[in-house]
Amino acid sequence: MTALADLLLRRIHISGPITIAEYMADCLLHPRHGYYTTRPPFGTEGDFITAPEISQIFGEVLGLCLAQAWQDQGAPAAFVLAELGPGRGTLMADLLRATRGVPGFHAAAQVVLIEASPALRARQKASLAPYPVHWADSIDALPEAPLVLLANEFFDALPIRQFQRHAEGWQERLVGAQGGRLAFGLSAPTRIAALEHRLADTNPGDIVETCAPAQAIVAGLAARIDHYGGAALLIDYGDWRSRGDTLQALRHHAFADPLADPGEADLTAHVDFEALAQAAAPCAATGPVPQGVLLERELERERVLEQQQPEPRWHRRNRLRLSQVSSWHHASTVRWYRFSRPSRLCRCASCQWFVHQQRMRAPRRPTTSPLCSVF
Repeated sequence: MTALADLLLRRIHISGPITIAEYMADCLLHPRHGYYTTRPPFGTEGDFITAPEISQIFGEVLGLCLAQAWQDQGAPAAFVLAELGPGRGTLMADLLRATRGVPGFHAAAQVVLIEASPALRARQKASLAPYPVHWADSIDALPEAPLVLLANEFFDALPIRQFQRHAEGWQERLVGAQGGRLAFGLSAPTRIAALEHRLADTNPGDIVETCAPAQAIVAGLAARIDHYGGAALLIDYGDWRSRGDTLQALRHHAFADPLADPGEADLTAHVDFEALAQAAAPCAATGPVPQGVLLERELERERVLEQQQPEPRWHRRNRLRLSQVSSWHHASTVRWYRFSRPSRLCRCASCQWFVHQQRMRAPRRPTTSPLCSVF
């Protein structure tokens, strides 16, 4: 039994079962025993590896995509280039390297990493040593300027709550104690106003997950983009609408029991992109699309540009890197959203394709498939 498990059992004994959101928050962020506060979670020495750690191509392609978004917004002379949950700084380093040839992009960008961990800030500072970088504790602390933001596998680690459909409404799934060990249980059934719309597409026994922190963060992003302009690209695991139990634990690069070793395993849950799109109002949200499709489309857009007009130096510089995308895109799948003021919607071929994907809707995939998202 871990030290955190002992603390949680004592707490449950005194005050009763806790929500899954409370359990996740303690497991990941407890000041003395939390997963993220006690160890480096990334890379081979950690418990998982993200796409930027596998190949620099991922960050380079997304960097060119965000540079295009900046140009679509009129190439503002000053803007904030931000990343949520930047890890070791690998993704931002690849992004900046790929965009250094984009005229005016680096001169206009104020790079801000939204990171609360002092240890990770030090690691990011080393990774981004050639660039002037600033840090912020939250979105609220970002400078007041147009915003171009990237988040890769950030929202899936935010605490969720789970509700199981019942004939009389919903029962919340809770963490309690049984036989001296942590165990899942259910609350008494009740009606929940926020889930009334899910009664039509669920059956008794079905589980729906909600994530209030994710919706609050997206609402904050949308408010800034609506006021100042900009775009946000969110890449994560998930589906268009939450359905099923997606809470999972990873330890030593393998799946584990989420209740077995609290504080010793990474806990995540799939992202409900429909809920994020709703929270993004009044900004426009398009997508989602699979990650492999996104990367292939970005490559195709570069080829079309080559045929239609003289090739800019920064296209030429990155063309060989982009050509490698098709050899590794199958490793993960992405869902995209894109924010923009409705009055500033771009008419380029790339943006029209995103709108087309929204209308056609990407095929529904099993909840076990890795998915991603963009704003």
